Amino acid sequence: MSGHRQPVKIGVLALQGDFAEHIATLKKLLVETREVRLPEELSGLDGLIIPGGESTTLSRLMSIYHLREPITQMARQGEPVWGTCAGMIMLAREITEHDPVPLGIMDVVVQRNAFGRQVDSFEQDLDIAGINGDPFHAIFIRAPAIQGVGEGVQVLAQLPDGRPVAAQQGNVLVTSFHPELTGDLRLHQYFINLTRRVSPSQRE
Repeated sequence: MSGHRQPVKIGVLALQGDFAEHIATLKKLLVETREVRLPEELSGLDGLIIPGGESTTLSRLMSIYHLREPITQMARQGEPVWGTCAGMIMLAREITEHDPVPLGIMDVVVQRNAFGRQVDSFEQDLDIAGINGDPFHAIFIRAPAIQGVGEGVQVLAQLPDGRPVAAQQGNVLVTSFHPELTGDLRLHQYFINLTRRVSPSQRE
């Protein structure tokens, strides 16, 4: 174990959705957090989580508060960004519906409500690349799914029918499900480790 790790500060987009659950999970891992509602609150962060919620509302609020371009720039500069559920929809290059307009950060095509309106939620044990130990018990709530991946995108987990539900492209991570609702800290720890690999001292 290293005693010289730089502390990290992770922001959670707090416009709408289950941002409080992400913050509570990060605090269990003793990580400094910040609720992000304005562009200036992105300054000094080592990573950003875009939580689940209602994607069209989230998109509209991101436009109202002028966050779309700063978040896109943050990701393109190399800071890690993680989108869960609605956050995954917002990070996609393309979605199969006309609304909302995604940020186009990760080279994936995403379908909203991919599992049918009649199925509001389900749970599934997943083997996730990079996550050691027992399968991850994933909770899906009106979940999206990845319909296509571009070059450079690594699928980290898929359902038994083969549909991808977690993926990574460089510093950008997406999951269809809600790790913050499970009590399993491993995916949040994975994201923290990702921020440490590209800490500010290494970006120079």
